[in-house]
Amino acid sequence: METKTDLYLGDCTQLLKTLPDDSVDLIFTSPPYADQRKQTYGGFHPDDYVEWFLPISLQLLRVLKPTGTFVLNIKEKVVNGERSTYVMELILEMRKQGWFWTEEFIWHKKNCYPGKWPNRFRDSWERLIQFNKSKHFYMDQKAVMVPMGDWSKTRLKNLSETDKTRDESKVGSGFGKNISNWLDREMAYPTNVLHLATECNNKKHSAAFPEGLPEWFIKLFTKEGDTVLDPFMGSGTTNAVAQRMRRNSIGIEIVPEYYDMVKTELKPVELYLLEQKEEHETTYPERRIDLR
Repeated sequence: METKTDLYLGDCTQLLKTLPDDSVDLIFTSPPYADQRKQTYGGFHPDDYVEWFLPISLQLLRVLKPTGTFVLNIKEKVVNGERSTYVMELILEMRKQGWFWTEEFIWHKKNCYPGKWPNRFRDSWERLIQFNKSKHFYMDQKAVMVPMGDWSKTRLKNLSETDKTRDESKVGSGFGKNISNWLDREMAYPTNVLHLATECNNKKHSAAFPEGLPEWFIKLFTKEGDTVLDPFMGSGTTNAVAQRMRRNSIGIEIVPEYYDMVKTELKPVELYLLEQKEEHETTYPERRIDLR
């Protein structure tokens, strides 16, 4: 399957306008947080952040397919001893634009180092907010299933009569479960908490996230040949993972240094895929296929 990676240097506020309507399957990005990365991106005060981001989210709404998903990695900061509300304000304003706030995932940073402030502890998590254009979108839940885990060995060993029926929640939530449905199953659906270590390698970028983060969402919300967009490309992690997973991708970056770095570092991946293709066709000449 032929795939391509399109990289653009410039301000995504303007460059997004050049992309066709309904052309992207997944938007996965982490924009500069309020008052952070000032030396690189200039920074935006929490009071101005929503106003700055809404024209961008409006363009993202336009380019996303009706069946597509937008995953926004963002975290509010602490201002004068209390949490800023700009992320909540952004969610409310994006809903007015026409976005559905479908779900919120948590990225638990497993290797977060210790820290303490006078009135709080160090953050070890970030938000990943899921938006959609409608309530009907592409989602392959089986692609991200996980092993059942040790809990099943004891929990499923001796089932009560209640476990064998759809037992309604005792707290009145409306949720029910039939534990016996999980007998003899080896895989289960994951939770909305992702346990991943932060990026420890030198990415030459102040806020590179681990490859496992976009990979998980690319598995969940796209299939091979789909298009993934990162309008704040940074070190190009999303694009590199999309390329490896045989997805088309679009990356937009305003800093020339990062843009040039990504262009250089994505080439070895292309060469690797070409080498894999040539090796396969040499070994199995009767089964010539495109491994890209």
